[in-house]
Amino acid sequence: MQPVAKLEARVLERTLKSKPRDGSTHWSSRKLAAELGDVSFSAVQRIWRKHGVRPHWLDTHMVSDDPDFETKAAEVIGLYLQPLENAVVFCVDEKTAIQALDRKDRQLPLSPGRAESHGFEYKRNGTLSHFAALNTATGEVMGKTAERHTSEQFVRFLEDIVADHDEGQEINP
Repeated sequence: MQPVAKLEARVLERTLKSKPRDGSTHWSSRKLAAELGDVSFSAVQRIWRKHGVRPHWLDTHMVSDDPDFETKAAEVIGLYLQPLENAVVFCVDEKTAIQALDRKDRQLPLSPGRAESHGFEYKRNGTLSHFAALNTATGEVMGKTAERHTSEQFVRFLEDIVADHDEGQEINP
C-alpha cells in the first residue's frame, strides 16, 4: 500500500494533467479509479474533495484581442477603487433575451412523506431585457426590465439612475 501523500499526488497529477483515454471531456471518479487500477472511486472522491478539485465543473471566459485592454481595464478598476471626489460610480450591465416563463401546472405543497412538486412544462411569455446598475460605493443594485432591447430603453435606464441621486453629486455611468 502506498503512502497517502504519494497516492494523492498520483491522483491529482492524472486528474489535472491528462484527459481520459476514451475521449471524454473530463474525469469521473469511477473512470479515473479504473484507469489507475489500484484506487477506489471513493478514494478519488475524497482526494478531490480535500483539494477542492471538481473536474466536472466548467466555467467560461473570453479573451480580449484589444491591444490596449490591460490599460483600459486598469483605468476602470482604478475608478472603482478610487473614485473621483464627490463622484458616484456605477457598474452597469445588461442581459438580453431572457425567457419570461410561467409554469403550466400549479405547485403542489410540501407535506409529510411528499416533497414539494413543480410541473415540468412551461408557458412561454416572450423575452425581456434586464438592465442593472451596481453603486460601487454602497453595494446598492438598481434594476429594470424592458420588453424590447433598444438604445432608447438603455439610455432611459441611465437617466433613471441619475435622477435617483442627489443633484450635487457627479455621476459617472
